[in-house]
Amino acid sequence: MIGNELNNAYFEWMCRLVGVEFDCGGVSYYKLLSFLYNIDFDYIMAMDGNRAEDGIDLRYRFAHDNNFNEKMIFKYLDNHPCSVLEMMVALAIRCEESIMDNPEIGDRTGKWFWDMIDNLGLSDMNDKRFNEIYTDYIIKRFLQRGYARNGRGGLFFIENCRRDLRTVEIWCQAMWYLDNLL
Repeated sequence: MIGNELNNAYFEWMCRLVGVEFDCGGVSYYKLLSFLYNIDFDYIMAMDGNRAEDGIDLRYRFAHDNNFNEKMIFKYLDNHPCSVLEMMVALAIRCEESIMDNPEIGDRTGKWFWDMIDNLGLSDMNDKRFNEIYTDYIIKRFLQRGYARNGRGGLFFIENCRRDLRTVEIWCQAMWYLDNLL
């Protein structure tokens, strides 16, 4: 397997983790997820570097889950910064596995991911309606923390939040968001 094939397999694996199948005949989000995969997760707050590291670690989870040699991952996948897609998928996994795991309900990784997509304002960006200029604007606003203080327009919206979420690392935002659901 060469670099492009490995990269495509990794991308499709991430998409399956969040419940997207591109050949199922339903609504496709290939363009949106590809766009997110091709944007670096540039962060302002130092602690958000942990989210970037989780995204990088996702590459090695892919290697483990699919019996790929880690040297291949290092050579072909670990040669660029964490993408926005990787960070979001890794964050959805961490929310599910570390905080919200409930065997009676099942795996909700996809729910956490699509909640983030929805709050960003990108849930309408399926392949038929995808607008690259709009999506780029939304992602830049998120990365620059230009969303509302309650998180609307970012990854997590918390109604009547006492803190300005623009000043809080993403992990704390996620925890408060999940706590708000209970």
